Amino acid sequence: MLRVGFQMDPLENIDPLSDTSFRLAEEAQNRGYSVFHYLPDELTYRRNKIFAKGNFVKLNRNDKPPFSIIENKTIDIINDLDVLWLRQDPPFNMNYLTSTYLLDFVRNKTLIVNNPFWVRNFPEKLLVLNYSHLMPATIISSKIDVIQKFREQYGEIILKPLYGNGGAGVFKLDNDDKNFVSLMELFQMNSSEPLIAQEFIPEVSKGDKRIILLDGEILGAINRIPKKGEIRSNMHVGGRAVATELSVDEINICNEIGNNLRENGQIFVGIDVIGGKLTEINLTSPTGLQELERFENKNFASKVWDKVISKI
Repeated sequence: MLRVGFQMDPLENIDPLSDTSFRLAEEAQNRGYSVFHYLPDELTYRRNKIFAKGNFVKLNRNDKPPFSIIENKTIDIINDLDVLWLRQDPPFNMNYLTSTYLLDFVRNKTLIVNNPFWVRNFPEKLLVLNYSHLMPATIISSKIDVIQKFREQYGEIILKPLYGNGGAGVFKLDNDDKNFVSLMELFQMNSSEPLIAQEFIPEVSKGDKRIILLDGEILGAINRIPKKGEIRSNMHVGGRAVATELSVDEINICNEIGNNLRENGQIFVGIDVIGGKLTEINLTSPTGLQELERFENKNFASKVWDKVISKI
């Protein structure tokens, strides 16, 4: 029996009808694998071993909460797990960073999806910079005057935290927006991290495509439509998922970045494309699997597990 672990957020806080991690764990259970869940802060290093305190669980999406605990246990990740999913949500802060360092001690013995070394060294809003020719105009800076010049050049921009997620802290600013300096000051009060500014893409009103790549190959895609009055299409903030097809340009984007992801152990990845422009490459905890399954009426989680098993 395959032994599967999930390093992720609390199970009681997730929506079992939409959460991708839950669906992956559910499919593992359906295959007869044991499922172990633990929180990132339950990792412990001791004498060159990494231990995790958590629970073996049984999942049922119709229950509240959608799981029951079979056994509470502290496990040795190398000896007690065959596969570990690194699936806690960002923000990608020092806690997240530390967990990837700890998991480096076991990644050559236990398969970790996605490879923590490259998750750490490929933050999703930075990895994409390797493909600047596929992106909208982008700058990263902490300086108000630098971002102001960028705003003057492009007129309308998107401003967001470099290590944020789920659409939190994303703003659209026009060239004459009088709140710009105050907003920059607010960001700087809350964090010393740089900000990312991008040219605004008007086509976002037609949707932000989430394309799921499995070992560098296209698994499928959904389109996320912003709700009325919003420019953010993230489902966390009310974006509506609809079925979609990929254009030739979107397929070419996937083909161009796929080999790099595969070679660096990034098995399950979500990329975001707006108006034919690549905006993010999500390695940490990409979503959209359940929506894709509903639109296509296919068991894509099984395809994911087939690929993972082939890597063990």
